[in-house]
Amino acid sequence: MKIPGSRLAYSLSQGFRDLFGKRVVGDLTYSEGAIKTGDNDRFLRYWWEVTSIAVGPDRQWRLHPKGGGFRMWSGNVEWVVDWTADARAHYKQDSIARTLPQRCWDLPGISWTEVSSGETSFRKLKEEEVANNTALCLFAKNQDDLHRILAYLNTKVARHVLGVVSPTLHYLVGDVQGVPFPAELDRIPSVLTARSKDCVAIAEADWDAYERSWHFQSLPILAASSDLSPTLEFDYTAWITQNRTTVTEMKRLEEENNRLFIDAYSLQDELTPEVPIDQITLTVNPAYRYGKKLSDNDWSVEHGFPEDLETRFREDTMQELVSYAIGCIMGRYSLDEPGLIYAHSGNQGFDPNRYRRFPADKDGILPITDTDWFEDDAANRVVEFISVAWDKRHLEENLNFLAVNLSPKRGESSRDTIRRHLADKFFQDHLQTYKKRPIYWCFSSGKQKAFQCLVYLHRYNDGTLARMRMEYVVPLQSKMAARIDSLADDIEAASSGAQAKRLQKERDKLAKQLDELRHFDEQLRHYADQRIALDLDDGVKVNYGKFGNLLAEVKAVTGTK
Repeated sequence: MKIPGSRLAYSLSQGFRDLFGKRVVGDLTYSEGAIKTGDNDRFLRYWWEVTSIAVGPDRQWRLHPKGGGFRMWSGNVEWVVDWTADARAHYKQDSIARTLPQRCWDLPGISWTEVSSGETSFRKLKEEEVANNTALCLFAKNQDDLHRILAYLNTKVARHVLGVVSPTLHYLVGDVQGVPFPAELDRIPSVLTARSKDCVAIAEADWDAYERSWHFQSLPILAASSDLSPTLEFDYTAWITQNRTTVTEMKRLEEENNRLFIDAYSLQDELTPEVPIDQITLTVNPAYRYGKKLSDNDWSVEHGFPEDLETRFREDTMQELVSYAIGCIMGRYSLDEPGLIYAHSGNQGFDPNRYRRFPADKDGILPITDTDWFEDDAANRVVEFISVAWDKRHLEENLNFLAVNLSPKRGESSRDTIRRHLADKFFQDHLQTYKKRPIYWCFSSGKQKAFQCLVYLHRYNDGTLARMRMEYVVPLQSKMAARIDSLADDIEAASSGAQAKRLQKERDKLAKQLDELRHFDEQLRHYADQRIALDLDDGVKVNYGKFGNLLAEVKAVTGTK
């Protein structure tokens, strides 16, 4: 009868039963619900879809936690909610929607994912964020209590109790508020609050180390070593060393947190403070990132993780390096300044002077062809980026380290591996990273891949297609035709049948590509003449469908059949 809802909990020991009937989390917190828009397609966007200058507490779009997977302390913030006066009026008046009272708009709180098939995890809600109804939230009656409540909810003790209070997959506000929080905790020293803040800070830094964070500043490996390093491998090794130390520190903090509450409640016979390495919810932790259960004997700060996890993490990091390089090429990032540099709309206000160390592309159009047709294509510019970001004298060594982690083929040069990765794999990785709402759009001539190029969403304008056609597609047709004619002469002059066969195969491929390119050019001219404009507030899903079959993966992005 002590348990909220009078749950039948046969597995609950006397020690845990003694926690009930006393003060609960709800005595120290309150909830005013969360935002429910009633029409997510209209009112929600991933933050990277809209213009960055419209994101903020007093702007058109506001950061909007919407739940997400198992992650503690901080993170899982990828959405924005329409925060205009009209939208807020809708949330207040619509029969399906709901909203928060204004007094809660700028308060820090505690948020979690309502539906979870695994472990519960609680995260700090920042003042700049308002939570979605799938990411419920609590506010502390006394802000001084916020971090120690968060610390408690992320312990084994609270997790075990919550599993009894809420035995389903749903963790509602009432369930969390029903978790016991006995007054004995008031005697726990302030170190608990400091420890909780340390955990939040580590998790924040980890989340912000990746592009999907609104607060992303720069690629961590660029600043991993204390001095300017000549090699990519050296900086990667330095970063990995930092990561292992970070994971170890978070593990120590969480285990001390568990131990403190276990001792406070005299539950030593019930629970142990140890936290499995795969439950240290940092992206730089390969065990968590790839869902691999490991014992403490399977990894160490000195030797790292099992080889398969280390390899996979290194390969993913090199893909992230390529993505960041593309971002610098497009003008989204700069080697001269941290954070987002240009993510506005229509290329308006783009300032080339903010990219002195490594110049951004002049128009945000970047060919990714499998043949070196253009000096300013993605492959050549990525090589240029590596030569600037690290000591140019070690360029070949750095390119080799990058390429060997991008699934090279036997006998392939590092430059050829990078080119093939960009032409065949980059956009698929980008789609996955950005949740099928890409910011670099892939215009493609078709399955022959005669012509492919990336266009940066935020720099697209109504003249982009015409420029793409005149700068790249029309000249490429001439280059291909000339190459086909040259190959015909080479075939006649071939010194062997094998050589002639190889040249004929190349000529046949080019002939197919040229035919595909001519058809693509006809479609491109048709759409270029329309001078299509985009409204970023409509979101990628709507805007991506305005170009017919010019774009790759239209069905995946727009959801059409």
